[in-house]
Amino acid sequence: MTRLRPSSALTMAGGVVVISVLLLSSASAQTSLQPAHPAAPRVAPAKPKAAPAVAAAVAQAPTVATAPARASDEVVARVGNNDVSADDMRSYIAALGPREQAALAQDPAQLSQVVRLLLSNRLVLQELSSKKWDQQPAVAAQLEGVRESAMVELYLQSVSTPPASFPSDDEVQKVYDANRASLLVPRQYQLAQIFVPLAKDADKATADAAKKKVEEVQKKLKTAGADFAAIARSDSAASDSAERGGDLGLLPEDQIRPEIRSQVVGLAKGAVSEPIQLDDGYHVIRLVDTKVSYTRTLPEVRDQLVRQIRTERAAALRRAYLTELLKQQPPIINELALAKLFDNKSRN
Repeated sequence: MTRLRPSSALTMAGGVVVISVLLLSSASAQTSLQPAHPAAPRVAPAKPKAAPAVAAAVAQAPTVATAPARASDEVVARVGNNDVSADDMRSYIAALGPREQAALAQDPAQLSQVVRLLLSNRLVLQELSSKKWDQQPAVAAQLEGVRESAMVELYLQSVSTPPASFPSDDEVQKVYDANRASLLVPRQYQLAQIFVPLAKDADKATADAAKKKVEEVQKKLKTAGADFAAIARSDSAASDSAERGGDLGLLPEDQIRPEIRSQVVGLAKGAVSEPIQLDDGYHVIRLVDTKVSYTRTLPEVRDQLVRQIRTERAAALRRAYLTELLKQQPPIINELALAKLFDNKSRN
């Protein structure tokens, strides 16, 4: 039975250039099935935001062959005598993994970054070719090693890819049932805040000024018909949330700092807390809404489940293939000769 790997715990604490024309492969990253929650500015410092999935692919972008574009193929970019055609781009995108392709589809503007990288690679290839750099014995040996590694990887992928029909609906259902506990979405609170900064080592005058500011905010909030959002825009120092009227979005209960969570739990919908002093200053919190805990449904997580099940099966098939290969032709290793290699190196 497949078990999903738990996602990393959420915390509340604040060149060698490879000529990748020889290596065209894409990594299939596992996707955590834990729900993605918005970070809580000032309330619960969140993990650093991950870069778009395509960023990793761009950083290792394969170089498309430098053949000139066909007359019928539209040129999408050019530098010097090097063209990138629409077919080049289609070939590049087809070689990416599903996540990278989805990222490009959601943000086509990133294609411009891909084109620039492809053109840069072509210019580098042009220069190294003119210098016959790749014909140097040491370089040629390294390139051959890269080529061999790429072929091995591509072949192993081909022999370990599960059939298109895997997993079946019954298999997906079984994995879902076995992992319901990990698919629980905790209770969430939609919060808004007004933030008045105060450093821990602030002098008395600064501390008095911050306290006075908080008192002014409280006075405004207690005025009949007070508009929390308007006061947040004018008085909150948290510029990221102040522009949204102090709105912090929906925050999972386990990501909210304990000092604030204890105050939020006792608030009625629409109510405002007393100022909460933390190590960065004062927080005045408004409870906008509460969303009860629930378990994500199978339709919500089906695609993620299928990807993970297939990834785990592919890894198992690869291990089984390599085990059988070594069983048929057991390797013989001269440990004494290996040890001498290090001895010779130390003498030199």
